[in-house]
Amino acid sequence: MKNKKIFLCLIVNFLLGFPSIFCATQNVTVTVIGTGYVGLITGACCADFGHTVFCVDNDAAKIEQLTHNHIPIYEPGLAALVVKNVAGQRLHFTTDMAGAVDKSNVIVIAVGTPMGQNGCADLSAVYQVFAAIANHLDTYKIICIKSTVPIGTGHKMIQFLTQLGVDQNNFDLVSNPEFLREGSAINDFMYPDRIVIGGTNSAAIESIKNLYAPLLNAGVPCVCTSIVSSETIKYASNAFLATKLSFINEIADICDNSGADIEDVAKGMGLDKRIGTAFLRPGPGFGGSCFPKDCHELDNMGKSLGVTMHVVEAALARNEEQKRKPFEKLSALMRGELAGKSVALLGLAFKNNTDDIRYSPAITTIELLLQNHVHIRAFDPAAMQNMRKLFPDLCYAQSIDQALTGADAAIILTEWDEFKSIDLAQAALLMNQKIIVDARNILDPAQLKEHSFAYAMMGRP
Repeated sequence: MKNKKIFLCLIVNFLLGFPSIFCATQNVTVTVIGTGYVGLITGACCADFGHTVFCVDNDAAKIEQLTHNHIPIYEPGLAALVVKNVAGQRLHFTTDMAGAVDKSNVIVIAVGTPMGQNGCADLSAVYQVFAAIANHLDTYKIICIKSTVPIGTGHKMIQFLTQLGVDQNNFDLVSNPEFLREGSAINDFMYPDRIVIGGTNSAAIESIKNLYAPLLNAGVPCVCTSIVSSETIKYASNAFLATKLSFINEIADICDNSGADIEDVAKGMGLDKRIGTAFLRPGPGFGGSCFPKDCHELDNMGKSLGVTMHVVEAALARNEEQKRKPFEKLSALMRGELAGKSVALLGLAFKNNTDDIRYSPAITTIELLLQNHVHIRAFDPAAMQNMRKLFPDLCYAQSIDQALTGADAAIILTEWDEFKSIDLAQAALLMNQKIIVDARNILDPAQLKEHSFAYAMMGRP
């Protein structure tokens, strides 16, 4: 556990029979607007702290599904948390924004801010929500922006509300960015490294701190700062982690061409406490809803401020190159003879424990394989339904074995546990040719050699 005090709180509450994992010092009624990834997890976790939460969405079909405990996204532990807190009458789903806002002390904005074609975050949903809640701010509310928004958005939203005629005495705005990793979001919310709150009113900041009282009481650090600094912390954090990934992928290329082993290199680097071991695993490039979008937004923000983001631009450029590596390694192993071959593609999500394919490296690999007239059989434990929306004509297997049967080669793109434990003896019997590109370095080279596979990994000789 990241925090032993939090773990002890969990045990005490369990022994005392408390209805939720943590008990807040003061119950807060919260409206969370947006039931996507961030909104649903925020709502469920705040309810589990003992708060009363109304999750609002204008998608009536989604609200109907959630009301009947059907979770529209794949996230380990989320379904159980939602069911538990709905049953405990702490978590509610509704399309009635006016009613939810009227009952609440705090309004959390958790709508999507996807990257537009120009590389900038699309704030249309944020503006729509603020325009909607402006009609319901008859009494004092705290508006908390949890969506990832461009630096300076908080102050723009304050101006927007006043332009709409909202009395400035009826609201305070705070920034409270999320730092959730897909696949481990519940743990990240319950055991965070830090909580960041940006605002101009100390009382409003204290109210948001009360949302996290169980965590703060257990010693989780809280950074209280200005709105613009809070927004910047989010972008700076994600851009730094993305840069770290691009850097280790570049070092893996050095290893590929020098005979060094990236596993040893990364271990030797990570033991330096100034560097640390996190994000030092090479792979096929980063994807998902955060790193690509946030790096592009920070780059654009830099340009608008007259600052050239050399490091961020390099990280993005390197990442685009990295997405081609699995295909290039396969082409080298097969001596360029790809047309008409059959390839098993194992992993479609941008990482394990999620069904998210946004900016997934698998998309680039699929496009390159199709351009070279390769027959693909793809398998992923969670993400095939989403990938079908982009590639409806692709052949999707129902199991690893089905994907491997008759394949001339296999590419592993996502580090699912199922792929780590592939039976290589069985795979050797199923495949037409024993060729594997392990873009996640999750297989044992000794076992690959034992079963006579020709293989390529990232930065491993």
